[in-house]
Amino acid sequence: MFTNAAMTVALDEAAVAFEVNTAHIPAEPVDLDDVLTVPLTPTLQPPPTLYPTLVAALLQRAHHRLLTDGWCAGSQIREDGARCLYGAIRAEAAGDRNLEARGLQVLMDAIRRQFADVDSVPSFNDGFASGRIPMRMLDQAAGLADARSL
Repeated sequence: MFTNAAMTVALDEAAVAFEVNTAHIPAEPVDLDDVLTVPLTPTLQPPPTLYPTLVAALLQRAHHRLLTDGWCAGSQIREDGARCLYGAIRAEAAGDRNLEARGLQVLMDAIRRQFADVDSVPSFNDGFASGRIPMRMLDQAAGLADARSL
């Protein structure tokens, strides 16, 4: 609570300082009719052309799913549709457990190339606060699977 109050005071002081320091600069009001507007709902980009091999295409689809639906840690799927690495691969494998297992194995191989001490895909996924690195590893795994013709 004290931190929030201190931050509020600091922000108020900064706002006053900004007003004082910029008072001499002439500024015209902005006409909001001249502002460019964009649709409220983002337009989804189509998935990229898939790799020709099954496992590589699976990993690429899982990567695209995380880009469009969101990434999460701590659960396979969140209420808003965001998924973890494992959850995205499982969803894209659509019940094909063999394909799912092969995709997870290639992902683990890609992860261990840079993070040797990782025990599993879920523990790797949950070790991050953002999806940037896990999603990058998924993209690299798709390239690795393609290079292996999987």
